Amino acid sequence: EWGLTDMQTATMTACVFAGSIVGTLFFGFYGDHYGRRPAFLLACALISLFGLATAFATGYPSLVGVRFMVGFGVGGLVVPFDVFAEFLPTSHRGVKLLAIEYFWTAGSLMTPLFAYLTLETSWRIFVVLCAMPCLISGIMGICLVPESPRWLLSMGRHEEAKAILRNAASANGIDPDSLFHANVTLKDEQVESSNFLDLLSSKWKRNTLFLWGTWIGYAVGYYGTILAVTRIFDEDAMNDAQNDNGGTPHFNYQAIFISASAEILGLIVVIRTVDSLGRVPLQVMSYLFGGTLLFTLSILSTVTSNSAILTALSFFARAFEMMGSCVTWVSTAEIYTTEVRTTGHASANAMGRTGAFFSPYLVGGNMSMLAVGSIMLAIHLFTAFCAYHLPETKGREIGHTSLDDDDMIADDDKDGNEMSFRYDDGIDGNVKPPSSRRIV
Repeated sequence: EWGLTDMQTATMTACVFAGSIVGTLFFGFYGDHYGRRPAFLLACALISLFGLATAFATGYPSLVGVRFMVGFGVGGLVVPFDVFAEFLPTSHRGVKLLAIEYFWTAGSLMTPLFAYLTLETSWRIFVVLCAMPCLISGIMGICLVPESPRWLLSMGRHEEAKAILRNAASANGIDPDSLFHANVTLKDEQVESSNFLDLLSSKWKRNTLFLWGTWIGYAVGYYGTILAVTRIFDEDAMNDAQNDNGGTPHFNYQAIFISASAEILGLIVVIRTVDSLGRVPLQVMSYLFGGTLLFTLSILSTVTSNSAILTALSFFARAFEMMGSCVTWVSTAEIYTTEVRTTGHASANAMGRTGAFFSPYLVGGNMSMLAVGSIMLAIHLFTAFCAYHLPETKGREIGHTSLDDDDMIADDDKDGNEMSFRYDDGIDGNVKPPSSRRIV
């Protein structure tokens, strides 16, 4: 409609990632200081508002501006993930955190479907449809998403945390008075600091740097794979049109939909293996296979137009990218403790968005697919290297890892991850109650 150049098209995509870089840093600080719930709701409001405003853009500059603000809101998506992580017990955390990725995959499948139904009519209808799921989730969040009890405890707001847990007990058919009677108090969360610079302190520096490296590589790999697959089938459509003596190119939405559905397979596999194989081995394997398959796809796309072969390679490449990215999200939420979890997760996400910012220029430019595949393979190798040096969090209390001291690990195994409570003094001294009980 506006006759955009390749550079302008790439910039339009990159500006979303640029906004999310700023947004992740803002929402990380906001979530750790003012609460997970308000940060989540603000992020949903921004994505919905500026997503709808995209349809009313009158030119390229205004379009870039509103898409930047959509990206700013996207930067807050780490917050609800951390809220969920802070609710879950150790035994179920990995699987349950991965299960919500089905909704991410549903969005990935809806996007090409919306594009197929609307783009030939109007791109403005397309962006309105893409904004609706976030608007719906924001409305549902107001009604259903509580504040994180762990965060409330870290702020000293014990009664509010207890009220949320009582509501959770009632929702699960458990009498809250049997768990939270008058002589019960919640176990304190240890709070040391929540300064961004603490991520580079001696306690967190090693984990932070390797997490940043993993996130940069994962983002370039994940989004780069999506863009590369789109580019390959777009060029294939253009070549077919030229072979038909200047006919109208028909984009292969079916191939894109099939490759996007690979995320379901990747998610199923990782859900079944994350607690048996562990976070680190799964990440390393996924990034190595993902990079190798993308490299093979890039090479073959230059010598064959066989849609079945290209679709199969893109399918498995996206499956492994999904596996690696999902485990990276889970691992990041588990490594940091409550007082720096959202800040740490947001900083890693910001690094990832930085990598994603450059992916449209890397994949969508004039560089040959052979060069693109080679660079992407090198990036995947770097990502696997960083993931290999992350601490293992399988079976550990949230915020404690395989690099912690043996004494700390022993205490974690004894006390468990579940939020616990203790009896106050004043109970009959002849019967000594347990010092803590687990809330499942």
